[in-house]
Amino acid sequence: MLSQTVEYALRAMVCLANVERASQTRTQLVAQTQVPAAYLAKVMKQMCRAGLVRAQRGLHGGFCLTRPAEQISLLAVVNAVEPLQRIQHCPLRLPNHGTNLCPLHRRVDDALAAVEAAFATTTLADIVADKTGSIPLCSDGSDPCVTLVF
Repeated sequence: MLSQTVEYALRAMVCLANVERASQTRTQLVAQTQVPAAYLAKVMKQMCRAGLVRAQRGLHGGFCLTRPAEQISLLAVVNAVEPLQRIQHCPLRLPNHGTNLCPLHRRVDDALAAVEAAFATTTLADIVADKTGSIPLCSDGSDPCVTLVF
């Protein structure tokens, strides 16, 4: 349901939330998220453009969150790279349907609304703090963390 670009963006942002006050280089993010370097560069550019991440060049440069992880929802991350597309009009363009969605498309839109609501009410801090036994982006709790566990 979510594209690979969204998955990669979420991985990168969770990784940054894990070290909220420190910068991470592209090399560090690639190692921890297992996102190909060129793809990560594209995703991080979108995160910067959306105002979620700041990039700094140089010896002590890297990427860092622009605000606390408690203030960045998963929906903000998703919308920065590929906004959720709710169904507002009949996808088949049937004139007698218009905004009165058929049962199929109404249920699909209801599911999208539920995903949107869940992402809107979940922050990066929530993901990092969730104690399920699986640490985000970590295979066994050691550094560097390299396996995403969802």
